[in-house]
Amino acid sequence: MSQSYVTSVLLIALFVAIGVGLPIVAFSLSRLLRPHHAYREKGETYESGNLTVGTSWVRFHVKYYLFALLFVVFDVETLFLYPWAVAYDALGTFALAEVGIFLFILVFGLYYAWRQEVLEWK
Repeated sequence: MSQSYVTSVLLIALFVAIGVGLPIVAFSLSRLLRPHHAYREKGETYESGNLTVGTSWVRFHVKYYLFALLFVVFDVETLFLYPWAVAYDALGTFALAEVGIFLFILVFGLYYAWRQEVLEWK
């Protein structure tokens, strides 16, 4: 084996060890440093000084999650389109066709959600 291959493997192993080790250290430290005794006031809902109405555990309607999911999809879409727009001159017309297909799929999904009345809040 060549020296550069061994160096590459060791570098990858180091990054994997750091990637696994840092979250373990962070979770362990947070577990050690947190307050261990819970008290009743800690679990109550804070209402800006007003008396609490209802419980602190509220069930959200599933439409809220659908709106949030659609937002995330279109937010990530802009993240995918930005690098393409920056490098458009070097990519050519094939990349334009790929982005057209990508946008068509997203617009079709939005149309489907609209037809299924997912976007209507009732």
